[in-house]
Amino acid sequence: MKFWLVGIPMVALLGGALAMGVAASSDEKLAPGLSVAGVDVGGLTPQQAIAAIGERAAAAPQVTVTAGQQTWTLGADQLGWHADAATSVAAAEKVSAARTLVERVKGMVGQEQPQNFPLIAAVDPAVAKAALSSLTANLNTQPKNAAVAFNKTTLKYAVTAKDAPGRQYDAATAARTYAATPTATSVQIPVKEWKAQYTAEALQNYADQGNALMRPFGATLAGTTRKGVLTPLQVANLYWVRPQGIVADEPAMKRAFKLLTGFIDQPAQDARFAFKGDKLVKVPEQAGRVTQNAAYTAFRATVLDPSTSSMMFVSKPVAPALTAAQLPDASKLSLIHTGVSTYYHSSRERRTNVANAAAKINGAVVPAGGTFSFLANLGGITEGNGFVGGLIIADGRTVDGLGGGVCQVSTTVFRAMYGAGLPVKERNQHSYRVGYYEPQVGFEAAVYDPGLDLKFGNDTGGPLLIKTINNDAASRLEVQVWGIKQARTVTVSPAVILSRTAHPAPKYVVNPSLRPGTSKQVDWAADGYNLYITRTIKDASGVRTDKTSTVYKPWQAVYEVGPS
Repeated sequence: MKFWLVGIPMVALLGGALAMGVAASSDEKLAPGLSVAGVDVGGLTPQQAIAAIGERAAAAPQVTVTAGQQTWTLGADQLGWHADAATSVAAAEKVSAARTLVERVKGMVGQEQPQNFPLIAAVDPAVAKAALSSLTANLNTQPKNAAVAFNKTTLKYAVTAKDAPGRQYDAATAARTYAATPTATSVQIPVKEWKAQYTAEALQNYADQGNALMRPFGATLAGTTRKGVLTPLQVANLYWVRPQGIVADEPAMKRAFKLLTGFIDQPAQDARFAFKGDKLVKVPEQAGRVTQNAAYTAFRATVLDPSTSSMMFVSKPVAPALTAAQLPDASKLSLIHTGVSTYYHSSRERRTNVANAAAKINGAVVPAGGTFSFLANLGGITEGNGFVGGLIIADGRTVDGLGGGVCQVSTTVFRAMYGAGLPVKERNQHSYRVGYYEPQVGFEAAVYDPGLDLKFGNDTGGPLLIKTINNDAASRLEVQVWGIKQARTVTVSPAVILSRTAHPAPKYVVNPSLRPGTSKQVDWAADGYNLYITRTIKDASGVRTDKTSTVYKPWQAVYEVGPS
């Protein structure tokens, strides 16, 4: 009986509660006792709760951003962080909707269970990415390639600059990571690195290869005992060490090949005359042997192989163009023209070379329609051919070199053949105005073995004989051109000077071998000139004029001085 009496009021109470609960649900009120971030939202609609929380939202936390060795501290709101009141209230809504009947009744009678929900935050990835990209903009770098160069002091190739990797800071990944954990107080920006295209390690390997190639390289001519050798520095001039490897210098390769073949080739020797006293005797022809053009390809490959330091050039025989039987009757030849030069104040070495070159040219014969080559008749400017050291022009300086004085002979030959009206096929000038060839300025010819020759054609209709008369005591050289009598006259004009450039101031170079306070002049000043000479030829074909131009560089005096 007692249980029944108590039960009736409880049922009645539950019935009333159910009615109230339905009413509360229709109003969408949050359950009593609920709070978000310490803000009481019980009894409020979600919209009212969002507004209440928004007014009291916590300030954005500080976030430490790290990229490599750089660190920044800034407010989270600068990285797109913001409080998400709607999501926080949604959590309270979910709990309110999930209450049991008993929990609802307890809430109505003031027996609710308090529950606090944290304030949920969110991060806008786009804002975070933009902010992080701005921070690291100056930290991103492209990779730096290593460099290699030839050291003129050590005469070796070496790596001159190390490589460095490129760095790209990945702001996008860091932004996505932060957006996934908006409560984080630190953000690490990852970095992507990539190697340079040309690393120091790779370039050092190329430098080692380039240095290994710098060795003496010899070449012999098949069928002969002749041999030419390139020095290590001459070999080094044939290629470059580049970031991509060893690169052949094609023009230098061809020059070196020509240099070697110039030394080892044995051109055919035409028959000629030699003078025994005043009597001419015939010197028979000699077959020659020279390098085949196909040898260049093998030379190019072999000289760039450090395991090989010599090779043999394939050769071919060469027949002479003029035999002893074809030599003219010297007694029937007439003097056509004589060229003259003087060489006062020449050194003993220079006089030796003048005499030797003049003797080599003496008796040379040029067949009708043929070409006279000074170097071919000379036989090469080598010690084995009787030449000694003397002053020559090389690399912009007057220096000691083999064959100084040979140009005295080539100049005199030029004057003889030019004055004979013969067609010029090759003539090269000196770099500067040389006193030995005065007063006929510009009336000279330089030769260099190999590379610079003096060549004339023979258009006289018969053979030509070259005769030299060298008077060392008088420092006077004559070159005579003999042939069939010509019905032509030739007039050579004096030089016409178009411009003159003053020489530069002297240059002083320290020579440690000289005593302190002493000096020695090793090069002499000369003004620069732009000039030409003309030649007028009158013969059965008419009158014609040609011009020979010369441009002399202004030349600097050089003094070597002892150390101070």
